Amino acid sequence: MRRSRLGSIVAVTAAAAMVLAACGGGGGGGGGNGSTNTGEFADCATNPNTCNGVPVDQLRQGGQITMAIEKNIPNWNVTSSEGNVFETSMATKPMLPYTFYTAPDLTSTLNTDFMTSAEVTSTDPFTVTYKINPAAVWDDGTPVSADDFVFNWKTQNGRDCPDCEAAGNGGYDQITSVTGADGGKTVTVTYTKPYTDWKGPFGSANPLYPAHIAAQQGDLNTPAGLKAAFDYFGTTVPNYTAGPYKVENWQDNIALTLVPNPKWFGAEKPRLDRLVLRVITDATQEPIALQNNEVQVLYPQPQVDLVQQVKDIPNVSQAQGMGLTWELLQLNLVNPFLAEKPLRQALYTAVNREEMIAKSVGQFNPDVKPLGSPMFVPQQQGYEDTITPTGQGAGNVDAAKKILTDAGYTGVGTALVAPDGQPVPTLRMRYTVGNAIRQHESELFAQSAKQLGVNVDIQTTDSLGKTLTTGDFDVIVYAWVASPFPYGGAQQLWLSDSGSNYGKYKNAQVDELINSAASSTDEAAAAQQLNQASTIMSEDAYVLPLYQKPTFVAVQNSVANVRNNSSLDGPTYNTAEWGLRPAS
Repeated sequence: MRRSRLGSIVAVTAAAAMVLAACGGGGGGGGGNGSTNTGEFADCATNPNTCNGVPVDQLRQGGQITMAIEKNIPNWNVTSSEGNVFETSMATKPMLPYTFYTAPDLTSTLNTDFMTSAEVTSTDPFTVTYKINPAAVWDDGTPVSADDFVFNWKTQNGRDCPDCEAAGNGGYDQITSVTGADGGKTVTVTYTKPYTDWKGPFGSANPLYPAHIAAQQGDLNTPAGLKAAFDYFGTTVPNYTAGPYKVENWQDNIALTLVPNPKWFGAEKPRLDRLVLRVITDATQEPIALQNNEVQVLYPQPQVDLVQQVKDIPNVSQAQGMGLTWELLQLNLVNPFLAEKPLRQALYTAVNREEMIAKSVGQFNPDVKPLGSPMFVPQQQGYEDTITPTGQGAGNVDAAKKILTDAGYTGVGTALVAPDGQPVPTLRMRYTVGNAIRQHESELFAQSAKQLGVNVDIQTTDSLGKTLTTGDFDVIVYAWVASPFPYGGAQQLWLSDSGSNYGKYKNAQVDELINSAASSTDEAAAAQQLNQASTIMSEDAYVLPLYQKPTFVAVQNSVANVRNNSSLDGPTYNTAEWGLRPAS
């Protein structure tokens, strides 16, 4: 619900969708394992970037591919806190330009369709120089240029447009200038200090929107004009593109229909006549749609029954992977009762993560384990388990009760009363509608809280981004789809003033450690600082990481070049290459 930027929120947010990621990666990638990859995906574990591959010039000319997405798209600005949702990111990726993306093997990769180069050209002051493809244009013929970079920066740095509710400003707030040369095709970005995750700004989690269309909404040299443009891109279905596809039609809560962009300047020209993203919010209907050829591609959040049903459909390949998507519980500290650390610690100590996994995703993926960090995933260098030492997630109800009793709570195990004599009210827990796994996770959380004397009212939401940004929850379960940049990701998610810090956690020491890590030129030292921040956050019991969320892709065997990508980019990272196999 990725983001982010951490990335995007998965309703996912984003992702999340929000950033979390690696300073290099410890191997493993996102390809999954052989036991969960079948058919055309059989070699994805060893060849994640090329599996299910057919050269574009050998694909059938024409045809349509329909992919199911699980959430509606109420906001089209993925750089905004509300629009930073994974489904929105996937839907806009075929239209928006960006500098770097995450490949299926979880490596950060230069977008060579859009960029000819991007590199650090000075360390004092820290400077990054981008060279834009001279042929890169928006579909109205306007060149993609430094102006688009400037608009992107101004709406996300927190200074030029303080009312722009950006998903995060990590990195952008350290940029002092963005200037253009060579007709706007060379972009020079200067920072106040080194920025460890310099590939994050202007990357796929922070794509470019057209500055010339933004300028039609107001004066981009004023906060009001920037805000008007920022909001315009959120409420307006894209009437522009600088990608391989453009919008032909959008039917709210039904489908987004894309057709090839005749002005597309990339190396591979789309072979399809149409690419359709069909909204199916009821996950139980997705296998039916696949079997009935109403959709040819699924990328659902895997559920036990769904995975089994897809296995039973003939001429369908499927793959699983574990990468940068992670499930979490989050508390809203605006609630005065949850603002008290002992209650938070007790609630999380009573939660049994092993049981949650065993009764949900563990049934179709035996590799899923409890996640020990809100900063890194295990494949990334720097990963350190800071959760297990706290006892949180262990399902130890007796220890949780002792935390409360020691803190002066009464009615422990029956009807909890705070030390000041106020009864702890019923907590509202939210999860995304139609998600059976999250429903079950919510029920298990409610059961553990009940043993402490806390009642939980479970409610669904059909707009995760709005629920998070408005703080309309006490407890929520969702996921982040991270980028491969852990330092900017940590800034987006956990800094006290970040728009993606939905539960309003504030800790000056954590802020200092995260910001210091993000401006380091020593990645080992930066990782250590993030782990120090993670240790403090874990003790504060703000979020409880549950597990890396398995990603799941299923395609009809007639579909080529669609593959799993366990990052915020998802399968639509390469839509220009999608197509139908030639008839045999």
